Amino acid sequence: MITGKIFLSIAVIACILTGFAYGQDWLEGGNVQSFSRPSDPGIAGMVRWLDQPVYNPSFPWYTSRDTFYQRGAPEATFSPFRQYYTTSAQRAVALGQRVSTPVKYNMSQRTPTNVYYASGQGLPYSQYASIAPSRANDLWIQGTGNWSQYVVVPVGTWLQLVATAPVSGPGGFYEITQMENATLEYNRLQFYQGYNNISFNADRAGRHMLYFVVNNEPSNVVIMDVFSQAQQKM
Repeated sequence: MITGKIFLSIAVIACILTGFAYGQDWLEGGNVQSFSRPSDPGIAGMVRWLDQPVYNPSFPWYTSRDTFYQRGAPEATFSPFRQYYTTSAQRAVALGQRVSTPVKYNMSQRTPTNVYYASGQGLPYSQYASIAPSRANDLWIQGTGNWSQYVVVPVGTWLQLVATAPVSGPGGFYEITQMENATLEYNRLQFYQGYNNISFNADRAGRHMLYFVVNNEPSNVVIMDVFSQAQQKM
């Protein structure tokens, strides 16, 4: 378990540093200045979030074979997270895209009852709001009644993300997918100040880790374990 987490952190940083080598700043200027600053707050913060424990310890951080996610999971695997996914997008998404353009989220109409961290620990939203930093970028997976930083969903389903940005402006939306190898995908999005709603399509099996960067500040990471569904016996 620990070895897998270390591998993942190294793989993610390797992807970012590779981007620097080709003249790309994968953290959108996230306080990264040079290769000689391993304690940089942008990278350190990202790795800290990636190393958080997740709710279900039976799912590995890294496996040498991708068949773990492909072999088909029973309905009972997904049922605790049923409120967090649907079979179709709730927001307009361009053909072929998996991430929608952010739209303003009306918090007064869709305030969650509870929020759940990746470890499974929960708080009433009112308590979370009273202790959350007002200048922090936050990312959550929206359910019908709660928000979470970790879910298990079937391949092909859609999820609604809530991204909180203290300032408006362009930002980077990043997706790290862990299967046999770690891959990094990037979308440039325009964020509103305050609460943003983003549709995301979990179109492939694997562990997906999402975060965004606005105004040089990385958000927390949300984690999705995406499995193929086992065929039901007749």
